[in-house]
Amino acid sequence: MTYAPAGRTIYDADSHIMELPDFLKKYADPALRDAIPEVSYSASLVTDEEVAVIMGQGGRHTAEHVAAQVALGDGLIASSKEIQALGAFTSADRSTAMDMLGFARQLVFATHSVALPFSASSKVDPALRYGAARAHNRHMIEFCAADPRLMGVAVVPLDDPERAMAELDFVLAAGLPAVWVPHRPCGDRSPGHVDLDPFWARLAESGTAFTLHVGGAPLQISKAWMNNGRPPTRDWMGGGENLRTKDIALLHEGPEAFLTMMVLDGVLERHPGLRGACVELGAGWVPELSRRLDWVVKNWSRVDDNLKRFTRRPSEQIADQLAFTPFVFEEVGRFIDQSSPDLYLFSTDYPHVEGGRNPIARFESALGERDPTVRDKFYAENFLRIFPSARVAAAA
Repeated sequence: MTYAPAGRTIYDADSHIMELPDFLKKYADPALRDAIPEVSYSASLVTDEEVAVIMGQGGRHTAEHVAAQVALGDGLIASSKEIQALGAFTSADRSTAMDMLGFARQLVFATHSVALPFSASSKVDPALRYGAARAHNRHMIEFCAADPRLMGVAVVPLDDPERAMAELDFVLAAGLPAVWVPHRPCGDRSPGHVDLDPFWARLAESGTAFTLHVGGAPLQISKAWMNNGRPPTRDWMGGGENLRTKDIALLHEGPEAFLTMMVLDGVLERHPGLRGACVELGAGWVPELSRRLDWVVKNWSRVDDNLKRFTRRPSEQIADQLAFTPFVFEEVGRFIDQSSPDLYLFSTDYPHVEGGRNPIARFESALGERDPTVRDKFYAENFLRIFPSARVAAAA
């Protein structure tokens, strides 16, 4: 018996590798290997002791630990979490986890290894930034190679358009089906800058989606906003390095700004074949984004020549070309009523604890009595629209 119910085909738009310390170094070009730092777990639920034990076991879980995880059966997703999860960093075990979860396909993102390639600091050596991206992408290719259900997500920084195109060419040649880009200004450019238009065109032509994901920009807001003269607020894990109350309240600002530029700079209009997914960044802000951009274009097209070229309203572009994963605690049914059933994707965040112990049950509760076609879109059809290669691979 699998976690996914019989008779329901489900595509999971968010899962993760829990990288071991040498995740990047092991796959980096030799000339850069010494300069690339080890992956750090300092701001996570995972302790240094846990990582040290695993590394002392040759970078794997013991056979006894794996057997205990398999014995969880359809309760795997409720109890198998973080670096101790089945398939957290071993591809063969991840395939076993997929057998138990029962999903048709699953996007696989990094967890901690994007800190260097996605750093917002202008001081990062471009060779090192893109060298770390290449190391990540090589490792992701290998992790997902043996199981077509695993859809590895590449990382490509956009700070240097020429280097970004070179990395994209590598990723597409390798067959990775999605590309994660940071949701921040691209160096000193908008993502809609003419220098980046070849990047978006290449994605559109290849049928490869871009993704935004939490971790693609700094998690925490400016220290000044936190300075209220009172004791510091702890993050949701009890420390101070992850999302705190004010951080989660404003988490939508980065991806909302990025996608606003993609619309108003005409990227989606110029490239109607381009698809994108916004993952683990919430979805409650999406209905208002669509309404606001329609209003902006209606009123500012009188003075902005770029907007006069639009053949579709922003809300139509967004519904045609983008999709979003709601958090498990959000009311996705209400968002659908306020916007479109075409906009939202199911996700588990496996094996992160943020995904909850029973995401299907939580989302089912939020969907309520809505029509079965709404569920078909949420669990499968919207995913296949954004990631069309998943349909081909599933059929094969």
